[in-house]
Amino acid sequence: MLTGFLLDNNFQFFASGWTQFAAAFGIAFLIMLIFGRSFIRLMHKWQGKGQPISENVPAEHLKKAGTPSMGGILIIISVLVSALLFMPIYSVPGWIALSSLIVFGLIGFADDYKKIKSQSNKASNGLSPSLRLLMEGVCVVLLAYVINKTMPGYVPNLSIVLGSSVILPLDSWHIGYVFGVPLTLGFLYYVFAYFVICGSANATNITDGLDGMLAKLYMPVLIVSLVALYGATRTGFMDAVMFLPETSGLYALLGGVFGAVLGFLWFNAKPASIFMGDVGSLALGGFMGTVAMLLKSEIIMGVAAGMMVLILLSSFIQTMCFKITRKITGTGKRVFLRAPLHHHFEELGWPETKIVDRFFVISLLFAGLALVLLKFA
Repeated sequence: MLTGFLLDNNFQFFASGWTQFAAAFGIAFLIMLIFGRSFIRLMHKWQGKGQPISENVPAEHLKKAGTPSMGGILIIISVLVSALLFMPIYSVPGWIALSSLIVFGLIGFADDYKKIKSQSNKASNGLSPSLRLLMEGVCVVLLAYVINKTMPGYVPNLSIVLGSSVILPLDSWHIGYVFGVPLTLGFLYYVFAYFVICGSANATNITDGLDGMLAKLYMPVLIVSLVALYGATRTGFMDAVMFLPETSGLYALLGGVFGAVLGFLWFNAKPASIFMGDVGSLALGGFMGTVAMLLKSEIIMGVAAGMMVLILLSSFIQTMCFKITRKITGTGKRVFLRAPLHHHFEELGWPETKIVDRFFVISLLFAGLALVLLKFA
């Protein structure tokens, strides 16, 4: 809104996406720093005992009992304020990405609220996994439908894009007829969207297990997203990025999210004064997946988030291996000492800060690989 007002009054400086990014970054970061301490006190007063420590984490985490959660609420507020100030008001991709941040945040809020209210240390003390996945699935279908409908005319309907040269128009692949109605592979677009957006949300959610880790692993992915956005709004800059000038409204949103996450790290660094909670981790993950869909850079973003993908896979492998071996032998076998992956290294005796820093280094390497693929893939 402020951007529109400034442009109407001949402040053309704010027409630049980089200006919108920088302004939104600054506002979001300042909101986190200025109101962070008061917000922590408010959450401490409201939550009382804070988020219960799950039984599935190492005993070392018990000393974190009483730390307030739901810091993601302030992250979302910071992003909302900065985006509403500096995002072009008619940016459809911007509103889609912002909606994703909010709806996944609401799912996370419901999960956090149930955990705090129950004060149970059981791993299943939040929303049931099936209910949460169902809620996320409904959101993904709606988001994918709107994303597809707002794509430029030169992007085939219900298509998956690999780079900018290989396009799979799923709706044109007829596999038969049902009662005279043509059956296509178009539904796979929604399956793909579910893996991208829901997968991103759950990867960030599981990654948020150590002080400061999600914030540190998330920022390299944001940098790759920003470079992909620049490539999508500039011709000739990157051959592996589809030209999507309509996505320029995402500059302010990426700036707001970057500033909010960096500001949150100020309070979440070890020893954390507040946890992000599912309200923050799911919101950031859903946003990340949605931006990837809007930029048609889903594979690249998956590479950039490689460390978070590995953490998610470690939890999946542990669960499946235990269930399969228990069914076959009667005794469940585990691949890792404890899952997700960061807890495995805690059990090996690694200090928490060393795990976070080394995972951050690996995340930077994945981001670097993603940037190479953006330019040359």
